[in-house]
Amino acid sequence: MKPIIIDSEITFIPYYPDPDTALPWYQDLDVCRQVDNIDFPYSLERLQKMYTFLSTHGDCFYIQYRGVLVGDVTLRNDQEVCIVVCKDYQNKRIGRRCILKIIELAKEKGMDQITANTYPFNTQSQKMFLSIGFVKTGEETYIYHIS
Repeated sequence: MKPIIIDSEITFIPYYPDPDTALPWYQDLDVCRQVDNIDFPYSLERLQKMYTFLSTHGDCFYIQYRGVLVGDVTLRNDQEVCIVVCKDYQNKRIGRRCILKIIELAKEKGMDQITANTYPFNTQSQKMFLSIGFVKTGEETYIYHIS
């Protein structure tokens, strides 16, 4: 895979092991709760297991914003999208722009829909997915139908 330019600020960088950059994102307890509904930070082992799973079950990218890696996004082979933006870069519409590109990538792959799972308390992510056109289909499940 090669980098994918989203716009003048955002580029998807294909995943490569970089725990020194990524682990701090998963040390923030708010992010850990948003992602996994846990109240403890990721260990290096947990981070490595997560990235091994994501990178072998889909297209996994780091999100580069203005030259800085700020999160990750994966379009899984099972049509699920997973995204994390570190706390310092949330609420800058980065996630929205990334998900719109993921929808394009899913369409190129011939997928007819993608799903996103978010916890009921994560209203920030829920609002973002709904505003893009995802439909809530369960307590934690959102689906985007690709036309």
